[in-house]
Amino acid sequence: MNVPHRQAWLRLLTAAVALCLLSACTSAVGEQARRRSSGEPVDGGTLRVAALTDLIPASVFGQSSNGGNAVIGLVYDSLVEYPHDSLEARPALATSWKVAKDGRSIHLELRDDVRFHDGKPFTSEDVKFSIRTIADPKWAVQLQRTAAAVTGFDTSDPHAITLTFDRPLSNILDLLDIVPIVDKDTFSQVKAGTGYNGTGAFRFDEWKPNSEISFSRNDDYWGGKPHLDGVDVKIVPDPQAQAAGIRSGQYDLLLGATARDAETFSKDPKYEVLDFEGATQQTYVGFNLKNPDLKDVRLRQAVAFAVDRERILDEVYRGEGIAQNLSWSPGSPAYDEKAAHHYDRDVDKARELVDGLGSVASLPLQYIAGDPTAEAVAQIVQANLDDVGITVDLEPVEYAQMYQRLVGADYDGLWIFGHTYAQYTPATLPVSAYPFNAEHNASNFLSPGYAAHADQAWAAAAPDGPKAKRAYAGLNADMVDNVWLTDLVTFWPRLVTTSAIHDIDYTKRTELIARDAWKDQ
Repeated sequence: MNVPHRQAWLRLLTAAVALCLLSACTSAVGEQARRRSSGEPVDGGTLRVAALTDLIPASVFGQSSNGGNAVIGLVYDSLVEYPHDSLEARPALATSWKVAKDGRSIHLELRDDVRFHDGKPFTSEDVKFSIRTIADPKWAVQLQRTAAAVTGFDTSDPHAITLTFDRPLSNILDLLDIVPIVDKDTFSQVKAGTGYNGTGAFRFDEWKPNSEISFSRNDDYWGGKPHLDGVDVKIVPDPQAQAAGIRSGQYDLLLGATARDAETFSKDPKYEVLDFEGATQQTYVGFNLKNPDLKDVRLRQAVAFAVDRERILDEVYRGEGIAQNLSWSPGSPAYDEKAAHHYDRDVDKARELVDGLGSVASLPLQYIAGDPTAEAVAQIVQANLDDVGITVDLEPVEYAQMYQRLVGADYDGLWIFGHTYAQYTPATLPVSAYPFNAEHNASNFLSPGYAAHADQAWAAAAPDGPKAKRAYAGLNADMVDNVWLTDLVTFWPRLVTTSAIHDIDYTKRTELIARDAWKDQ
């Protein structure tokens, strides 16, 4: 072939290839457009998230922060999954399970097509390691006591496991929903915050402390390749900065919107406000009984009667919740309407109790620094207590230190914080949650009667049966009579997104799920 003919041929070939590529590209763009117009998910894009609190590696499994919960929800899977609005467990890494008739073991069949992000196959040994890790007190995990009650592991089959217990555990499925399945071979990276090797829909890429956490799509996810290319979580501790950021196009989703901001965004069609009503949370006032003044239950009762929960609900939470002093979610088998309103505001009763105490020393009231919701609640509580003759000094404390004090049970006097687990099987709250654990809690409250009622609830085969109900009645009486903390408002998480974001979800424990999420392109 002579040179002119060769050049002409090359020009023709180049044009043909370009036409082919253009056709393919046009076809792909057309398919994306068709899917958009039909409301079907489209692929691509990065979800840009604003979070209030950063990852805390040493307590990542203790539900310690927005950043930590993003890592758990995106990177890891659990054995079973609860919907956020029920206790009907669904398969996840476990395909089926059966509890023995005596309640002392559970057998689980496991998926055989799952790999960790580094390519290692998921097996029953990983289940054993994960539960034992959660059982280790050094991780300060609220389900530690329940995990420690698992005393035997049969891992002879890599795709099945039998867990045995010395006693029936009514909340065993709670544990299996909450425990993230981790890889023992790379676990040393977790506490340093340098690596998180899970089986989830997104891979951990990088953590820049106090700045951002980045994740990329796991193309080999056993549940199907996610639509999003990745997730970028920015640490933005100021809710007002978050609100300004989503308006200016910096963020797609806010994990720290105040109730007032959520109310405003809900009226604008450019945004969506997602309610996860079953994943309830509670705001409470706690009392450290090591403080000499707070040892007297009359002072704690006076505080409980003095607080104006309805005002807190209306002004701070914009009416999105329930004002009550009981710690259970209304849908819980342990919920009791009368007990929930035992401490409805009664200023005269509170003053009568304070008068009976004589002089009352000024008390510190600690809350999360820089959190406008916590600050607003603290100011209302301070004013309410002043009305009945109790003086409190407001002390803002950094989030990480507030959490450490919760774990270490060393608050100075009163504190305002949030708790969860009330939406799970009722035994989980008094045997595992920091504010309520009958063996050791943040208030340093110990009672043989309370411990007995917690154990009875734990051992009840049917969480809504007669035996369990008797135990719950005992627990409610313990909470009302001893009031080592008093709940203020029960509310549910609300996420603000732009209208371009679809199919975001939350776990029952408020961990971000984006495996089915997609973004308009």
